[in-house]
Amino acid sequence: MPLDSIPRAGQANSVAGHLLQTPPTVAPTDNNYQVMDLFSQDTLLANIPVVEQGRAVGIINRNTFMSTIARPFHREIFGRKSCTAFMNASPLIVDYLTPITELSFLALGAGEKVLSDGFIINVDNSYAGMGQGVSLMQALADQQAEKHRQMMESINYASVIQQSFLQSSRRDMAAALEDYFMVWSPRDIVGGDYYYFVKRDDGFFVAVIDCTGHGVPGAFMTLIMASTLKQVLTTHDLRNPAELLCAINRQVKQSLGQLTPEEAGIDDHPELNSDDGMDGAFCWFDKASRTLTYASAKTPLFVLPPEGEEVHTLEGNKKGVGYVGTPLDYEWKNHAVKLAAGSRLYISTDGIIDQIGGPKRICFGKKHLKEQILKHGHKRMEQQQKHIIDAFLRWQGDNSRRDDVSLFGVCLD
Repeated sequence: MPLDSIPRAGQANSVAGHLLQTPPTVAPTDNNYQVMDLFSQDTLLANIPVVEQGRAVGIINRNTFMSTIARPFHREIFGRKSCTAFMNASPLIVDYLTPITELSFLALGAGEKVLSDGFIINVDNSYAGMGQGVSLMQALADQQAEKHRQMMESINYASVIQQSFLQSSRRDMAAALEDYFMVWSPRDIVGGDYYYFVKRDDGFFVAVIDCTGHGVPGAFMTLIMASTLKQVLTTHDLRNPAELLCAINRQVKQSLGQLTPEEAGIDDHPELNSDDGMDGAFCWFDKASRTLTYASAKTPLFVLPPEGEEVHTLEGNKKGVGYVGTPLDYEWKNHAVKLAAGSRLYISTDGIIDQIGGPKRICFGKKHLKEQILKHGHKRMEQQQKHIIDAFLRWQGDNSRRDDVSLFGVCLD
């Protein structure tokens, strides 16, 4: 089937070909310096297909490539070698006419690499282009929304995908921390909260994020934020939380078109169709100095010192990330606090704090959260989690849940 005769978007929006993109490609004879040039020229380029004589033989993922080539001496050693050294040699390959539903199950069976690397689309067994994992999720949501049963199937599947984004963080948490908990409870099947954890030999990085909305819209925002964070980490130091927030703010505003006329360099005032972003706290804990460096976008942190009689609140900046009202060049600030052995650190999205309930149907608030931390702070973190969530659910009572709930707690021995 000739490529120019294939139906385009709107004509055949239920097949893999509807997701077709044509990014630049490389051949196995091209070297890694050439791949670096392509990624450098386009900061939004996520993946590069490797094509030989009209057939795709692999996909080079930006994050994997840039983090690997940045290691000491790797550029000098691998720069002139074939680009196949860093490619996924077993990408998911589908035909243009593969139904979207079938494609979703193929993607799930192929594993989480499909979400970051995307998949190859062929026409008559020849390379035509590729699709992205995020595009697949969007197509699934659009298609399944036609019928309630199909929509629920799509959301349940999206939940599997969303949770897969958290797997590496869960593994690193379990490896790095001895006494901790991580509550992640979407209000609906999927949600707008997200967390990210990275273990390093000298410490750890943790981010707790609350994206605009909840349910499916919130889940899509978490995908955007997760992808943006991983991309930013290829060029920025996770030990500098404030700079990470600044970089994410710039990229989200630009990619979603949420720029003021002055920021966009135009004179007229076009109507902005979206105003989405995130609140959150980014933290780096250095084990040697026992110093917590954090930057916060409207998300407080709570610290209970060992044998402490008061829970301290660590506030940050009052601007969210990515929103139209947040300037493109806005700068968050790093704050550093030394934490004695046995200190307990907590980070919560506003799902707990803003929940309506109690006898007067008012917000749970920071006050009640801090009371629960102080009351149970001497216990193991797993026990604390149970007591805090039980108190939250009692407060909520018969009232509807307002938002997603995420709460991170760790004892820093």
